[in-house]
Amino acid sequence: MLACIGAAVLMPPEPSRAQTATRVDLELVLAVDTSGSVDSNEYKLQVEGLILAFRDPAVIAAIIGTSATGGVAATVVHWSSTNEQEQIVPWTVLKNEESARDFADAIAAAPTRKFSDSTGIGGVLQYSERIIRRNRYEGRRKSIDVSGDGANNSGIPPWLVRDMVIEEGITVNGLTILTDEPYLHHYFAENVIGGAGAFVMSVNDYADIVVGTRNKLLREISINIALGPQPKIVMARP
Repeated sequence: MLACIGAAVLMPPEPSRAQTATRVDLELVLAVDTSGSVDSNEYKLQVEGLILAFRDPAVIAAIIGTSATGGVAATVVHWSSTNEQEQIVPWTVLKNEESARDFADAIAAAPTRKFSDSTGIGGVLQYSERIIRRNRYEGRRKSIDVSGDGANNSGIPPWLVRDMVIEEGITVNGLTILTDEPYLHHYFAENVIGGAGAFVMSVNDYADIVVGTRNKLLREISINIALGPQPKIVMARP
């Protein structure tokens, strides 16, 4: 009911984002490296890793396990240098096998790589935080998942953005591909990942990325944040 005071009409307050947003268990940004160090075959392997992961029975079971608390709202982003990021698969809620397989199909049908320049990890963290903040979901957990094969060499330092992102309640995890930089996982641990339960998972080459992506998603979707905020380094193996 509207209340009147003289000629003035007091309108009811606008609902907050938290009141109008769809509740989910996890908001997940999957940020795929398309910088110049990633050749066309390596790019295809990264995409294939995501497609096969979301068709994998174990990953599907993990997604179903979140359905009671709203499921997983996921999106895929391509990124390269500091101002080059694009959402290539929109936010999608995953709760069951059908939605997970549909998401895999959407990744397969998405446009080919948009960029092939330098490596702006700080830039993609900024972009990912923004699309999480502006979406229509409210997750019990929020994560940015960055895959990459090189250290930041474009724009704002990633650790600076990482620290601001953590303050927003967002965890940053990583999948490092150690083809060109064999100690990249240590760089990610120190400069990129952070937040509750944060981890970096590594593969030695692109041939292992399908298994690595599957294992990373299993850990990410099923993770218990009670494990604590300390970053962990995990070497992905079949």
